[in-house]
Amino acid sequence: MAIPFVPRIDDTPRGTVQRVHPLVERVIAENPSKFTYHGTGTYIVGTRDVVVIDPGPVIDAHRDAIAGALRGRTVVAIAVTHCHSDHSPLAAWLHGHTGAPRVAIGPHRVIEGWTEDDDFDPDEEVDDDAATEAKPDDAEERETIDLAFAPDVAVRDGDVVARTAEFTMRAVATPGHTSNHMCLAVDEDAMLFSGDHVMGWSTTVVAPPDGDMADYIASLHKVRGRGDRVLWPTHGGPVTDPGPFLDAYLAHRLERERRILEQVRLGNDTIPGIVKVLYADVDRRLHRPARRSVWSHLRKLHAEGAVVPEDGEGRLLGRWGAV
Repeated sequence: MAIPFVPRIDDTPRGTVQRVHPLVERVIAENPSKFTYHGTGTYIVGTRDVVVIDPGPVIDAHRDAIAGALRGRTVVAIAVTHCHSDHSPLAAWLHGHTGAPRVAIGPHRVIEGWTEDDDFDPDEEVDDDAATEAKPDDAEERETIDLAFAPDVAVRDGDVVARTAEFTMRAVATPGHTSNHMCLAVDEDAMLFSGDHVMGWSTTVVAPPDGDMADYIASLHKVRGRGDRVLWPTHGGPVTDPGPFLDAYLAHRLERERRILEQVRLGNDTIPGIVKVLYADVDRRLHRPARRSVWSHLRKLHAEGAVVPEDGEGRLLGRWGAV
């Protein structure tokens, strides 16, 4: 089932405040990338007493645009969907500027003793130019983490983030992309601000150890069951028909998992090898993030008893066998 991705959003200049709904404005940061699409979309919800969702990266022009949009208003909460560095760093400035509490499920989880694999495959047969593209700086290849962020108010699933004369906003716990990911629901208009959990332009990278594919798929089912009228992702345009979109999103993940298991059963027992087959038609600069999503699927399959890591640990560059 093909995912009905949202068409390319308009070319609104970055740093410009755009009203996208009677209650919602959006400012897009100048940080386009293969992870952020055109850039981080910071949302301002409310007309007088407002919540700012995902203040974004520390970019002067983005900060100034947000400050201008907030003149004459009261910020009652700063909601952070998760702690990747394109979402949360500017929350520190905004908290100091407004005094509003930073609200999130928690800081990013730190896993003690974790040793990161270098997922560059030295056996790839590429020319020099392609090799340069295949192994750029880590900052370009991974979603970096804002470990300095900690919420002033830690919420749980269903907690009220803010209540104003215009709306009530609640936390919707959606672990998977990260363990502390949350979406924000506005009760009055069946809107869900979906962060990176569901994006209109692309699927979401689920990268171990903090990202967890089993949690991610469970969270997709949870959002599918909510019946929201529209999803507002942090990157890209709104999803205005969420039901079929989420059905396709789920079907895509489960079909990918089926094909990964098929590859292992055929004897293709490494993650780089699986990616070369299943992502053959995808820009090779995206193969390293793809390896991490395949890794997350294999970890889920291992927990379900369908595959076993031959090194006993299930490393990204280890070998995997079918049970």
